[in-house]
Amino acid sequence: MIYKIRVILDAQEDIFRDLEIEATSSLEDLHMAITQSFGFLGEEMASFFTCDENWQQEEEIPLFDMRESEDEGMRMGNTTISQVLSEENPRMLYVYDFLNMWTFFVELADVAPYESGRSYPNLLFSFGEVPDTPPEKRFEAEPEEEAEDIDDAFGNYEDMDFDENWN
Repeated sequence: MIYKIRVILDAQEDIFRDLEIEATSSLEDLHMAITQSFGFLGEEMASFFTCDENWQQEEEIPLFDMRESEDEGMRMGNTTISQVLSEENPRMLYVYDFLNMWTFFVELADVAPYESGRSYPNLLFSFGEVPDTPPEKRFEAEPEEEAEDIDDAFGNYEDMDFDENWN
């Protein structure tokens, strides 16, 4: 089966790419297809994230497993696209270059039969120009999650029992 996937850059402007890729391809293959279609070299750290229908991030699937445990978790090279993307769960998030946080919405648009003689992955459609710098992200707490004022949380430092010249 062939997955037709729309990859949308998280930006004010409409910037997206439509790709075709075999369902049995690895997420690493999808990672390379995305980076090439948006004009990146593909040399930076990246991760896919499973997500719910509201695009809320769930499980991370990194390019390289950086955990210290010996159990082999999911990573892009050992996970097929069909393992995490389906008609029932059609959405993922993709973050490329953790220093710049290029963030993309990845959505399964259609499932089609394999066409012999066609090369996959395949860029079907490209819309919009990628900016030179990543779009700015505004990370804001939800109103109910707002932190207390630091002075309210700790009171007056002079009331605390510690020696400021402890070292």
